Amino acid sequence: MKRLISLFSIATLLSFMLLSFSTSYVFAQQHPSKLRFHSVCGIKVVDLAQCNAIQIDANTSGVKPNASSPSGYNPADLQSAYKLPSASAGSGQTVAIVDAYDDPNAESDLAVYRSKFGLPACTTANGCFRKVNQTGGTSYPRANSGWAEEISLDLDMVSAICPNCHILLVEAKSSSFANLGTAVNTAISLGANTVSNSYGGSESSGESSYASYYNHPGHIITASSGDSGYGAQVPAAYNTVVAVGGTSLSKSSNSRGWTETAWNGAGSGCSAYISKPSWQKDTGCSRRTIADVSAVADPNTGVSVYDTYGNVGGWLVFGGTSVSSPIIASVYALAGNASSVNAASSLYSHTGNLFDVTSGSNGSCGGSYLCTAGTGYDGPTGLGTPNGTGAF
Repeated sequence: MKRLISLFSIATLLSFMLLSFSTSYVFAQQHPSKLRFHSVCGIKVVDLAQCNAIQIDANTSGVKPNASSPSGYNPADLQSAYKLPSASAGSGQTVAIVDAYDDPNAESDLAVYRSKFGLPACTTANGCFRKVNQTGGTSYPRANSGWAEEISLDLDMVSAICPNCHILLVEAKSSSFANLGTAVNTAISLGANTVSNSYGGSESSGESSYASYYNHPGHIITASSGDSGYGAQVPAAYNTVVAVGGTSLSKSSNSRGWTETAWNGAGSGCSAYISKPSWQKDTGCSRRTIADVSAVADPNTGVSVYDTYGNVGGWLVFGGTSVSSPIIASVYALAGNASSVNAASSLYSHTGNLFDVTSGSNGSCGGSYLCTAGTGYDGPTGLGTPNGTGAF
């Protein structure tokens, strides 16, 4: 019996190592500059979600993580790039962040970020910030340093885009879709207007069993399209959510002051199982197409984040569609229309209020719009990026 257990343990370890190697290899192929950054949530595991945060590594591109001062894009940059009324809008709105595991330093790290950039305090004491577990209680799950970085990223992006919004952090006890979905339901029950989900997992024949967690009419649910390039994932594939792709964002001398191209890591493509929503009219997918809209996600044009749990502590720089999902959820909060908007439908009828992203690719799909940005709708960037709040 002991020998059988030992053999099983060895087989399990070898399987885990093979999966780790395979995932790392694929990531390296899709991201030629892979050595410059890494996914904070490690390898993908079947039936579990992986957060979509990518952290810049030390001593690359002039970026100095764990530094005493930020070196990525800050709130003023993001508000400028997307022409947002962040200073005047968002009061009375609550943006929920759903992630797995606990970040013990979430509130204190958030305070540093907001203070650094002159944003109003958002604390438990003043009623702006609230942290709960997946059922709404205060017995938090075990801490996890990777997901803590994801949480810090999400909280800071809400702060950057909608500093007048309240923030609700709901921590699932694990990264299973059942637990994360339960956390989404809790966020809605506690009054969130918009809910951001910066995680995803591979599609499977059983994914429809989790779809109801992400179906909340009168509320906006956003989900990251993924960081592995061309290919669909859930929950972004559900037709009741706003699937958020990613771009590379750079300062420019043009009239906007910024330029964007499709980020090569952004997820996109055709769902294998989820039906196409009535408001999506592209012809290359008979089912749901990813994405709907996008925002900055390229770690090479990353954002500043403050996080201290499990790190040396200090300012970090992040990319991934974990950046773009909370940005878009917060733009919806600025618009304040969640109660009257049907998922991503308003985007498709207000394309003039979006910046069209027309260049860049995230993989090989025969050169079609599903992986190649172009005029109008495309997979990696959807209909484009925010140009104010008119499309939301």
